[in-house]
Amino acid sequence: MASPGLILCLLLTGGFTLAGWLVPWQQQSGARRGAGGFLAALMGDSRRLFANHFFVKADVYFHSGYYPSIFDNQAMHQTPHMAADAGVSEDKNAPEEGSFLGPPLDWMDRFSRNFFPALHTHLDEGGADDHKKHAHKPGEPCELSAGLEKEILPWLRISAELDPHRVETYTVSAFWLRTKLRKVDAAEQFLREGLRANPGSYEILHELARLYLDSRRDPARARNLWELAFRRWRERAPTLKEPDNFALMQITASLMRLEERAENYAKAIAYGEILKTVSPHPDLVQKDIDLFRQKLGAPPK
Repeated sequence: MASPGLILCLLLTGGFTLAGWLVPWQQQSGARRGAGGFLAALMGDSRRLFANHFFVKADVYFHSGYYPSIFDNQAMHQTPHMAADAGVSEDKNAPEEGSFLGPPLDWMDRFSRNFFPALHTHLDEGGADDHKKHAHKPGEPCELSAGLEKEILPWLRISAELDPHRVETYTVSAFWLRTKLRKVDAAEQFLREGLRANPGSYEILHELARLYLDSRRDPARARNLWELAFRRWRERAPTLKEPDNFALMQITASLMRLEERAENYAKAIAYGEILKTVSPHPDLVQKDIDLFRQKLGAPPK
């Protein structure tokens, strides 16, 4: 039988050998893993899968548990509703999004739906329980539900910790923080945290500009941020397989309205011409451009 001293020497040798292998490996992989720290080193690239899982969990909670499973029709839930309602993602959901369960097959199926979430509601509408207590149409906000949105924020925070390069997590969280919970400082801090992890993100710059215009009442700072977002969009557009026209539409529409308020009609026209190329309603944009030309004294096209 080996002596305790020999066993201790073997353990120490093995420990030093393992440390000598791990330290160089961690230094070499540090640039690829980013600033994720111990969690990133432990989980590796699989943390992105978990980040997406927690993001979806937040959207499930936003729907009070009413969400399609892998066995249901998911075509009506293409865009997370908490992102679509926040205006940070293009809404690709079908109008009849709440019918993925379909009509009840029989009386037993109809009765069983009383025991699990079977009603399409959002937290900002009061959730499923509120619709049972108060009469208001789906899609309408409920004053009695103020603050329920805070329930999705822990899921989003975990998602951001696992994958700091998922831009949508920061923009969605910041919207609900500043609009529903009135935590503007926390929203700005979270956006700037996301901007440090994603310095070229025009999406985060756009949301930060909305914060400064709507919550800070600082149009000058908002204009600077939107102009920077526009430049970042133009820099990244050639590298994308498909240009992010939804983001371009949001940025140029915001700049056009901001210049209109400042009576800088020449700049408003310039942004309007760009907006017209990506807007689903170019005729309405053209009417605005014609109005700006009239105010400049030039004949409309």
